[in-house]
Amino acid sequence: MIVVLLILHGLLAVGLLGAITHQALSVLPLASAKGQRTFIDRFRGVNAPAYATPIVVLFVVTAIGGALLYPQYRIDVRPALEDMQNAAANGVFEIKEHLIAIGLGLLPAYWYFWQQPLSADAASARRALTWLLAFFAWWGFIVGHVLNNIRGLLP
Repeated sequence: MIVVLLILHGLLAVGLLGAITHQALSVLPLASAKGQRTFIDRFRGVNAPAYATPIVVLFVVTAIGGALLYPQYRIDVRPALEDMQNAAANGVFEIKEHLIAIGLGLLPAYWYFWQQPLSADAASARRALTWLLAFFAWWGFIVGHVLNNIRGLLP
């Protein structure tokens, strides 16, 4: 059951990463050469406000999935990392926990600033909140997969 939950957690995280990355790049003020639409321009060309609610839902559901997996991490993975004296791996996981908790706390403000009609005065707040959540989601994804791989390599 843990493996199924881990796979589901990973799939939800990938969906969250796709949505938050599209939205984060869409709020960047990048200018390309006139008349040329690059891959990045097309990637950024999304209806950014439409991503807000799915991002909130995916962030919360993915965090709940991580919370359900956490006891197994404490029982299996963390002691193995401690036995290997790998304090860095445990440290980055602790940072991951804190960042996801901060992200959950930022979600109401994030969702509020993305509600229609979008205020031009709130553009910098939308950009900052979106990029913070994107950083938190990417950090959590990378750290989670690296630790999963470290545990998978142990005898």
